Amino acid sequence: MNTLNRNPRSNSEEGYGLVALLVVMSLMALFAMAAAPQIRQQTQREREKEAIFRGEQVAEAIRAYYRYRGAQGVNSLPTSMDQLMEGIPRGSKKLKILRSEAARDPLSSTGEWRLIGPTSQEFGQFVRSVTTYSGGVPPTPRSDLAALAGLIPRMSNVLDTESTNTAPSGEADSANSTGPFLGVASRSQRNSVITYYGIERHDEWIFTPLFR
Repeated sequence: MNTLNRNPRSNSEEGYGLVALLVVMSLMALFAMAAAPQIRQQTQREREKEAIFRGEQVAEAIRAYYRYRGAQGVNSLPTSMDQLMEGIPRGSKKLKILRSEAARDPLSSTGEWRLIGPTSQEFGQFVRSVTTYSGGVPPTPRSDLAALAGLIPRMSNVLDTESTNTAPSGEADSANSTGPFLGVASRSQRNSVITYYGIERHDEWIFTPLFR
């Protein structure tokens, strides 16, 4: 009867190898946990850059639509995103002024932009933030949109940079108000990684052609 004898040295080496493997796996897990917040932050940063890119495209579409309608004040503004998506007549065809991708907000789960009217208090707050960002110099409206500037609510304490609003880290789920709009904003109420005119909260970024 043959007896199989295993080398004690071989058993010891296998034990050390298993321990080393466990140590490496533990270190990899720790590195992954440490890197996770940075990865999430970078992902959010890229989404915010895309939101700004798309939002400014919406702003240009609003301007194109306004000029097509004769630039006659508030009645020349669009009242729905569908109007921007449909484009404007150009001869026997329609000129596309807004890509379907830009019509969606990448920061919110619904992908729906909030429509911001020129007389809303949110618009007045945005103008105040832009004025503060530029050192107290109010933004100058574009000449073709100057007729709309007088509709924006005037905000007091323009240089008061302290915000009393705390980001609730959710999303605005209210329906869009009907009527003309001069800009769009995200439904995300989260704090941002990057800033837009010094603003650090997604739903306070208003993309409008008025000052661009």
